[in-house]
Amino acid sequence: MESNTASLSANVFYNDHAFERMFKEHYKALHAYANVMLRDEDLAEEIVQNVFLKLWERREGLNVEISVKAYLYKMIHNACLNYFKHNKTKAKYEDYAVHSMAGESNKASQRLELKELEQKIGEALNELPQQCRVIFQMSRFEELKYKEIADQLGLSIKTVENQMGKALKIMRTKLVDFLPLLLLWLFNRLL
Repeated sequence: MESNTASLSANVFYNDHAFERMFKEHYKALHAYANVMLRDEDLAEEIVQNVFLKLWERREGLNVEISVKAYLYKMIHNACLNYFKHNKTKAKYEDYAVHSMAGESNKASQRLELKELEQKIGEALNELPQQCRVIFQMSRFEELKYKEIADQLGLSIKTVENQMGKALKIMRTKLVDFLPLLLLWLFNRLL
C-alpha cells in the first residue's frame, strides 16, 4: 500500500525492506529526471545513487513533511544544481590557477633572463674603449643629449656621435643573441 502522507512515507526511511522497495520503485524515474537535467546517463546514475545513499545515512534525522516522491525529486533536482554549481566554481578555479601559474612562471623566467641579459650588457660595456663606454653610459643610462655629453666631456658633438655609433656597433655584435631579451629589458626599464 502506497501512501503520500508524511507520517506513513517517513516510515520508508526506517525499514530496510521498505527503503529497498522505494529505491526500486522510484529509481528509473529519478534516473530519467536527472538524465534530462545533466544529459549524461552515467552521471545521472551516480547522482541518484548518491541521493539514496545520503537518505540512508541520514534516515535517523529526517523529517519529511511532503510525499516521499516529491521529496526524492526535490533531492535529485538540488543534487543536479549543486553539481552544476560545483563544476562552474571548479572551472573558474582551474582557469585562475592556469593563468596565475603561467604568469608566475613567466615572471620567474623573465627575471632569470633579465639577470643574464644585465650580466651580458655589463660584460659588453666593459669591452668598450674607455671614452666610448662613458659616452654610451651617459647617453643610455643618464639619458643625456649628445650636446650635454659634449659639453660635460669637452668634446665636439661630432666626436660624441662617432663614439656612440662605435659603441652601438660593438654592443650590437656582442648582444646579437640577446636582442629579444634586450628589447624586453629596455621595455621594463621604461615602465
